[in-house]
Amino acid sequence: MDEWDYGIFWKEAMNQLLEDLGDQEFDRWFKLVEYRGGTENGITLAVPSAFYRDEVKRRYQNSIITKLKMIIGKDVSLEFEVIPRKHSEVPSSRPTASATEPEQPRPAPVVKRVQEKKDRHPQLREDYTFERYIIGDNNSFAANAATAISKNPGTAYNPYLIYGGVGLGKTHLMQAIGNYIHNTSDSKIIYISAENFTNEFIQFLRENKMSAFKNKYRFIDVLLLDDIYFLENKWESQEELFHTFNSLYDANKQMVFTSDRPVAELKKITDRLRSRFERGLNVDLQPPNYETRCAILKSKVQRQTVPVSDEVIALISKHISSNVRDLEAALTKLIAYTELVGKPITVQTAQQQLKDAFASPKQANLSIEMIQRVVADHHHLSFNDLKGKKKAQAIVIPRHLAMYITREITEFTNTEIGQAFGGRDHSTVMHACQKIEDRIRSDPTMDSTIQTLIRMVKEYVAKS
Repeated sequence: MDEWDYGIFWKEAMNQLLEDLGDQEFDRWFKLVEYRGGTENGITLAVPSAFYRDEVKRRYQNSIITKLKMIIGKDVSLEFEVIPRKHSEVPSSRPTASATEPEQPRPAPVVKRVQEKKDRHPQLREDYTFERYIIGDNNSFAANAATAISKNPGTAYNPYLIYGGVGLGKTHLMQAIGNYIHNTSDSKIIYISAENFTNEFIQFLRENKMSAFKNKYRFIDVLLLDDIYFLENKWESQEELFHTFNSLYDANKQMVFTSDRPVAELKKITDRLRSRFERGLNVDLQPPNYETRCAILKSKVQRQTVPVSDEVIALISKHISSNVRDLEAALTKLIAYTELVGKPITVQTAQQQLKDAFASPKQANLSIEMIQRVVADHHHLSFNDLKGKKKAQAIVIPRHLAMYITREITEFTNTEIGQAFGGRDHSTVMHACQKIEDRIRSDPTMDSTIQTLIRMVKEYVAKS
């Protein structure tokens, strides 16, 4: 079987993949994949980097091989060659005719006016784009929804609320929506944190310029409001946002919000504003799994001048599992070390320089939710019982135990613990822990129970 036949088969496989994935996803991952030739049992493809090769193989290799087998009638392997390209050498992402087909007469060239690149949006980071957002199992739903919103703002998934812990990429995804819309339209976009929204509201109110404030926010095309949990207990700011929301929603203007927790856990938010946040699509982000952590680091390394081996990337990904921000901090520290000291980054160097980060309790995949589930299961309760408001002794004591254990074996603050237990304040957590300490002194079996639960938590983490 010669190379010409494989070219035909490759073209057909790409046509089928294009139908499966759609234009945007296909162009994102196959624009830089180039057919190079074939042998009896395999096809060779060229890609611009090791990162690109790894991502295409991880995401699509099985699908491509399956389609080729259906077309050819036998198994065909894929081989990848890493061939760095200049930007001017980017091949077409779409399937083209075979090289053996007769060359058609070329039409006279059409002179097109080159569109100048748009200036960056003053409130958005240029590097917060979809291309730089690594998609894994933890965020694929959120990322796909964000992509759909950016292509048709204000038509579906409006409002869109992304929630999750610190450093998981909420702001990146929100600003990627803004950057895409900014670069493909003339839409008026405002990105602002809820804290700055509140401060601006107070300033305009003090200066008696509320009409200007209303005009600024109610006649835009896209509102990106970050960290809405800051609005808790800010009643006048909530009132203004409520009316702003209604104006934008009625005009089919897109709104995107982020929060560190679900809207239902924002206790000091008015019911009518909470109902507005919940009206559209709410999606949570989870910490990235090992494969996604590796992909994130490889993506970061591609933009650095300092080489970092796959072994070092694997080491960091294994020991730092909390969030993207901690991954980036570890990589930044290693790169700074090698630039300042002049030594290469080895596995031994990484282990030495990152030993404190690796030993941090929050890198043990240990979350408050894990502790809550272990304690709840041990006492034959539901997970929601510990977060709820029931005051029966059969629930209160396990709830206090879970708070106490969380404070003992993690670095979460009392405020963070209280929020995870149904939005309680820090004083409630302190009171609960004091109650358990009193029980330890009066009940000899209490300490044994606590140690048993801690051991169960650690076993649960080890299996995760």
